[in-house]
Amino acid sequence: MALAQPESGGLLPQRTAPLRGALATTACMETLQVGYLHAVAAAAGCSLSQPFPDNGIDWHVSHSSAGHAVDDEVTIKVQLKCTYQIPPHPPAPAFSFTLDNDHLVKLARTPVSVHKILVVMLVPRTRDEWLRASHDRLDLRHCCYWTNLAGHPVTGRRRTNVRIPTSRIFDDRALCEIMTRVGAGGRP
Repeated sequence: MALAQPESGGLLPQRTAPLRGALATTACMETLQVGYLHAVAAAAGCSLSQPFPDNGIDWHVSHSSAGHAVDDEVTIKVQLKCTYQIPPHPPAPAFSFTLDNDHLVKLARTPVSVHKILVVMLVPRTRDEWLRASHDRLDLRHCCYWTNLAGHPVTGRRRTNVRIPTSRIFDDRALCEIMTRVGAGGRP
């Protein structure tokens, strides 16, 4: 009697480079940052909606709480950007990111009824380094940083450099803190 052998799968003893699809790297970066946003929103207890057409704003993030002073649900608008041109783990307290002036004008407008933030994801150059999985976790590499550009001036002819603080890591706690400030009538 022959014993059934288990199918191979799971973790391989030797990892070889997978045959990745032909989707453009920039499209894959966009998908990765959306996955990051979804994970952060889920952990923060927020809901997401995607405006159609997006008109320069990628997502609306809403947070419901009886503790909010201005309404029981507050919303912010989020513009996502992703780059591999700035290496992960920036050593300085901030890094420079270039925005088209049209995008900056939209993000810098003040006063607003719904606040906006820019979320910039830094990823390693090669897709092989974007994810690490084990039995107890899935690590998305590297991370996102956020800033509120309200009132930021346009300084370039077509594009403007903005500074993104490395202390503002965009995670579930940061999102909850942003929503708490907005829910109290303040800025992100």
